Amino acid sequence: MPKNHLNTNKQFMIGNGILAFAVIFVVVIFVYMSLRLKSEKENERHFTEIYNIELVKGFIGDSISIYINDSLLMNNKIASDSARLTVKRFADESALLVVDNFTEQVSTFNLSEKGGNILLRKENGMILQEGETK
Repeated sequence: MPKNHLNTNKQFMIGNGILAFAVIFVVVIFVYMSLRLKSEKENERHFTEIYNIELVKGFIGDSISIYINDSLLMNNKIASDSARLTVKRFADESALLVVDNFTEQVSTFNLSEKGGNILLRKENGMILQEGETK
């Protein structure tokens, strides 16, 4: 009766071949996904709307930071009674964050998709939005 030998080298080579094909398949998938994402970014939307942010009352002498989403737009000590900032819309949905740097109080306001004028005032330590007009 012939003795059956395990052919471990053959099994090892077959296993390595299967693993190599799996790695190549994963690399091809990631390359395809990155190319598709790149083409989607080229079709990125450009916005024409403009936000006019104006600090109208109660901010004199305060250190204020103004953000839209996660972008810092202004970090200054307010010297005059009125401060104005004009920003072009750059995202589908935007939130205005006004931070009082002395008290670290954050006030958040949703911004319209149509742009417009945002008037902010400070009353009793709170930052309030007077109105948003087109």
